[in-house]
Amino acid sequence: MSQQNVELVREAIDAFNRGDLDATVQAAAPDAVLDSSRAIGPYRGVYRLADFRPFIGAFSGTFELVRVEPEEFIDAGEQVVVWGTIYFEGRDGLEAIASGALVWTLRDGRAVRIGLYQERDEALEAAGQSE
Repeated sequence: MSQQNVELVREAIDAFNRGDLDATVQAAAPDAVLDSSRAIGPYRGVYRLADFRPFIGAFSGTFELVRVEPEEFIDAGEQVVVWGTIYFEGRDGLEAIASGALVWTLRDGRAVRIGLYQERDEALEAAGQSE
């Protein structure tokens, strides 16, 4: 099941990158939570599934382009840790780059929690893994 979890996460990120919000949200269970409480910036909080679209829309709408480039998928059973880089391109041509991790917790083939972490070791610890 864990390789299936990695593929589900990979497909959801690919959908996000191509702007397919429907496919991105379909990866989530009805009771899913997006936890960006550790985020730096204005989009800090914990969001339920009903809030995913407005959150992603507001976040993505701030920029001309937001692209997630995973560098590593770490299979942790019911959890998948994705370490990578997020590229932001602003409306005035300004660009920003941030590294971070997402910890996806999956049950029955759907995400029940997606947590954002600024540090790799913190994400690994949250998934019960260590370096």
